[in-house]
Formats: sequence, structure tokens, C-alpha cells
Amino acid sequence: MFLSAFLAATILPFSSEIVLSALYSSGLSWVLLLFVASLGNVLGSVVNYVLGFKFGKEIATDKLKVSEAAFTRASHTFTKWGKWSLFLCWVPIIGDPITLVAGVLRSPFWYFILAVTISKTARYAALLYVLV
Repeated sequence: MFLSAFLAATILPFSSEIVLSALYSSGLSWVLLLFVASLGNVLGSVVNYVLGFKFGKEIATDKLKVSEAAFTRASHTFTKWGKWSLFLCWVPIIGDPITLVAGVLRSPFWYFILAVTISKTARYAALLYVLV
């Protein structure tokens, strides 16, 4: 679960919802799954932040092959809404680039961790609620 959640939070195209559903269906505790999935997803977002902070836009568009359109959307959202846009980090397509842009634009790390942890945990909690 940790690995799938971690990878899903990076720029790599990966989904952790299927893994979460399968593990819950196999009888694992929803509390344990919520904790592990959230931890993995937040740490994956931290990787995005650090990459953006250290290498800027070039790491996203040149090395990680984030499309210019996705990066521009994320940048626009972050510029328009400021650090509040980090609460959208759970949204498919724009969420992961937002965490990268947060690093590029030097969002305060303490706020980044707070917003991402709340958002990612709430998303997994909602998914588990539906499963329960």
C-alpha cells in the first residue's frame, strides 16, 4: 500500500485506489490502510516539492515529461489561489503538478506538509468510507 500511494503522489502515472480497495476487501484494517496510504502519498508529494524546489520547472517539463499544459494549469492555479491551492493536491491531473509548483515557487514547507497531509488523508478517508 505504501509503495502504490507513494508512486501515485509523484508525477509518475499510477493509481493507488485499486490497491487500497483490494487490500481493504482482503480484510486489512481501514485504520492501518488510511495511515499507510496517507503517509506514502504525503511523502510522494514531498518528493515533488523537493524536485521543484531544487531544480525548478525544467525538472518537470524536461526530465519528468510533465506536459507544458499540465504545468501551466498547475502554475496558474497556484498563482491564482496561492498556498490555498495545495488543498487541491488530491485532484487528479492537476494535484501532483501543484505539489511540484509549490516547490518551484518556494511555498513554506510547514504549510505544504499541513495542507497536503489534510488533503491526502481526507481523500483516502472518503474512499474508505465508501468502501465500508
